[in-house]
Amino acid sequence: MGEQVELKLEERTVQGKKVKALRRAGYVPAVVYGHDFAARSVMAPQLIMTKAVNRVGKHHPVELQIDGTKRLAMIKSTDFDPVKHQLRHVAFHVVKQNETVETEIPLVVAGEGETPAEKAGLVVLTTIDAVQVKALPRELPDQLSVPGERLAEIGDHLTVADIDVPKGVTILADSEQVVATVYEPSALAAANEAAGDAGPADEAEVEAEQGEDTPQETQAEEDKPGGKKQFEPKGE
Repeated sequence: MGEQVELKLEERTVQGKKVKALRRAGYVPAVVYGHDFAARSVMAPQLIMTKAVNRVGKHHPVELQIDGTKRLAMIKSTDFDPVKHQLRHVAFHVVKQNETVETEIPLVVAGEGETPAEKAGLVVLTTIDAVQVKALPRELPDQLSVPGERLAEIGDHLTVADIDVPKGVTILADSEQVVATVYEPSALAAANEAAGDAGPADEAEVEAEQGEDTPQETQAEEDKPGGKKQFEPKGE
């Protein structure tokens, strides 16, 4: 687990199209909601908010300070400007430190790049890079791993069942789901070439409004900053 991150938030009265001016002034608008917690519109300076989001991601709790009170929360969604790549909006979900939460945790192959298979000139292909877990907020690990030393020959593979699971953490993914597999380089290259011959599928263009925030008189309205739905709050 990483160190506890604290974030001081200010109440926000600016709503709708006026949020553009708020962003130009160097603030990031946000909303805080949760079970037994009335949704509140808040904000924080761009640099401070971005730093906190980068440190905790969506798999660690952050301690919010609002009007002198502290609330433990998880980041449920973030919205970035597609051109400037700047943080535009954050949604925080209040949680209780003695109640479990569900979230995705990054998954890595221990010793990746130095596994017996890779040292022998073979290729280790990973198929998933995160896994859904359940744990108390403060027991969520920074990442999970599978033992790379067990990957040595063509066909060797690791599954979710091979994950090194810390105490207090429950894996929710299918235990038989494959995490990494060893391939012979030429066979993998041939498979990729064959897949490339099929040609990419046509992609439909999707237009969405950017840069505006909707009035947030209710939580349902806050779910759609910028005219597009950002997240679906889960039931407790």
